[in-house]
Amino acid sequence: MKSIFVGNLPWSATDEELKAKFSEFGNVMSARIMIDRMTNKSRGFGFVDMEDGDAQKAIAGMSGYKWGDRELTVNEAKPRTENRDGGGRRDFSRF
Repeated sequence: MKSIFVGNLPWSATDEELKAKFSEFGNVMSARIMIDRMTNKSRGFGFVDMEDGDAQKAIAGMSGYKWGDRELTVNEAKPRTENRDGGGRRDFSRF
């Protein structure tokens, strides 16, 4: 299974619409658009999980795809790193 990063999504896009678009290339296990916790609105990107072969076809077919007035950025998702610093907060007290 591969996880696909989908960037530059229309702000109005839904999980169901994302799944439908990628279903044209094979079986979609999950499709989710990331939501901002503070505003409860789309962050403009999401992830789609598909089998390896279908994922490669979807990446090739959807990269640069025009959805509304936006051109999608589509590539294989990189694993999350554990080196997170709490959302960008820095401790400047030691300076």
